[in-house]
Amino acid sequence: MKVLVITSFNEKLYNEYAHRFLKTYNWPFDLKIYSEKKFNIAYKDFKVIELGQDSKNFAQRNKNKTVGKKYWLDGVRFSYKVYSVIESGLQAINDNNYDILIWVDADSVFHNPLTLDFIKEHIYKENSMMTYLGRGSLYSECGFLSWNLKHKDTKNYFEAMKKMYNEDLIYKEKEHHDSYIWDLVRIRFEKEYNTSNINIGDEADGHVQARSVLGQIYDHVKGPGRKLQGFSNENKNFNPNLKGRK
Repeated sequence: MKVLVITSFNEKLYNEYAHRFLKTYNWPFDLKIYSEKKFNIAYKDFKVIELGQDSKNFAQRNKNKTVGKKYWLDGVRFSYKVYSVIESGLQAINDNNYDILIWVDADSVFHNPLTLDFIKEHIYKENSMMTYLGRGSLYSECGFLSWNLKHKDTKNYFEAMKKMYNEDLIYKEKEHHDSYIWDLVRIRFEKEYNTSNINIGDEADGHVQARSVLGQIYDHVKGPGRKLQGFSNENKNFNPNLKGRK
């Protein structure tokens, strides 16, 4: 199986924290980086792909709908991630050159390589479209998402997500951030098309990635406090204060 990993960040976020993503990235898979505006990265041979016109149109059309610190209403802020997945996913399906697409948030620090054996054991099933980190009744943690690009429903899922943004349908929902919309469309596919998906999360709130099987692979250093110290307190595998404890 051939795997494509993608992420998204702009120059400001690269300087703040995404440089750690690139310096520690050790997965043996192709990596593509998307941004709303192209810029040069002075590290190895990584290059930034500028998002297409749909993304630019959405951001311009809805720039005044951003509501201060209410992230759950900030559709534009999280739209770049969605368009990164849509563009890369649809291109990969059309070109038929990848089997699995994995999204990882740019505020991640890598420790152990992700192997195909691990993917086959925990992340991928031939009859499942999508793998996500559920958190019970709360919206999913979408710092990690994976799609089976060979599944019969994946292209339609990407197209449905594209429609939610291209037609501003997300603003008809009670929350406008990507995690809510990913779940909304996923659940619709599960109900209408009996689409099978894999939940590698649990029923609790909080830092589900650190508690999941992915916690032994990398650390999602999300939030200002974790970014400042460079690790997640919750992840005993990579927290220097807890490492090695049972």
